[in-house]
Amino acid sequence: MSRQSASKNDRINIVGTGIFGLSTALHLARRGYKHVTVFYKQPYYITQYSYFNGCDGASADINKIIRSAYGSQTEYQHLSTEAIASWKQWNSDLEHGVDVLEGMSSNDRVFIQCGSLNLTDGDALPDFERATVKNMEEAGHRNTQLVTTEREHQKIATSKGMGSAMDPFLRSNRGKPNVGVLDSTGGFAIADKACCLALHQARNFGARFVLDLIAGAFDSFVTSPNGDTIGITMKDGKQHLAALTIMACGGWTPSLLPQLDSLCEATAGSVFIYKIPRTSKLGDSLSPKQFPTWLWKVRDGVEGGLYGFPRDEEGYLKIGYRGTKYTNPKPQEDGIERSLIKILAQAMQVVRRFVPEYLPELEEEGIDVALTRVCWYTDSFDNHFVIDHVPNKRGLFVTTGRSGHAFKYLPNIGNWIDDAIEGVGSTRPAIQAWKWRRLEGAKGARALANVPLVDTRVTTGRTADDIAFGIKYLKTRDIECTEPMKRIIGLSAAN
Repeated sequence: MSRQSASKNDRINIVGTGIFGLSTALHLARRGYKHVTVFYKQPYYITQYSYFNGCDGASADINKIIRSAYGSQTEYQHLSTEAIASWKQWNSDLEHGVDVLEGMSSNDRVFIQCGSLNLTDGDALPDFERATVKNMEEAGHRNTQLVTTEREHQKIATSKGMGSAMDPFLRSNRGKPNVGVLDSTGGFAIADKACCLALHQARNFGARFVLDLIAGAFDSFVTSPNGDTIGITMKDGKQHLAALTIMACGGWTPSLLPQLDSLCEATAGSVFIYKIPRTSKLGDSLSPKQFPTWLWKVRDGVEGGLYGFPRDEEGYLKIGYRGTKYTNPKPQEDGIERSLIKILAQAMQVVRRFVPEYLPELEEEGIDVALTRVCWYTDSFDNHFVIDHVPNKRGLFVTTGRSGHAFKYLPNIGNWIDDAIEGVGSTRPAIQAWKWRRLEGAKGARALANVPLVDTRVTTGRTADDIAFGIKYLKTRDIECTEPMKRIIGLSAAN
């Protein structure tokens, strides 16, 4: 793998101004790198990271969940603890007038600590939540992960001013189960403001930004005769040579870097936004003072995977769906289909079932979905980030694979990315998890050839009607009834 660490006087290009690009630029500039230039096609100075103004990146949003809860993945738990301290420092700086961005004031905040509630519809806590409680306690964060069904934890939540956040959907009052864990360290980031603040700070430390539909839009890499990456060409035809090019392009990264095939792909999440009228009695009960961010059955597949927020200052109440990570494959120049950057019917169905059960007040007041959005993520196959030098491409580095859970690290992930660029602390578990990798393939421990299988001829329990239907199904589709297929539908070899 070709690796290169740029010197403080070398030119560094960053393509992308989402949280990875912003944080990388900010921390490189803080470390004294003198020639950092960030390119992107959105004029964020004007649009202010608002998707109401046409911004299309995943980082351009009204809010994002902040949480420490990571089950057994303690590398992200520790990273989250570090991030939350940085978010609080940003709030403190704003409050005291330190480097306040034009348009913001000492009354602004970028992190709201209203808690983050992880809910199940079962009667017992899932393994993930139990592991979160255990690992946070062992890390010294006692009484931060509060189990909704434990009376002592209910008292602790009340003492923290988060009593209502333990049962924001009033499940107990309705005689329904309310099982989950409130992460009292969590809440949400005001995403658009936070990105604008990070961009402002990076500029103040000396990073340069080219944010323009043409001049900031990536076209191609500039390569040397031996294949090294020595810069980029933009849509205006201008070349920008650099010792190191960092690709941080969110959902577009896999289509720009074919090397990511089988490692990362762009996937779609669906977002539904309700508008709470200022005259509504729900304004208080759905405000951050009483209502937390929440996740509902997020590891339960297609029929779960919901998350949501309190209403914001404008009355927008956001609910998102990630139960299925949808893709949109399109043929590329090399003939290979890749998922690129329409609300999805399955997502709408899950939300339509959830709201009457958990937020019936919305229907009672006649409040329906006001607008929708598809949010494009870049998912790695294992949900770990990809932060590493691109193999066999000297001068090229990638930061991607955010997998829907990276925004919370806006204040601090750049420091880790810069360490990875410089080769600092490379044995740390997080850095190891983010290295370039491949699917396990045929030799992997999860491959079917390497695990015990059960003979379906013994266990299928198919009835005669089941078998007859199976044979008819195969014949109507001109599918050959091979021995493996016979076993699938419950036929023995003698049939």
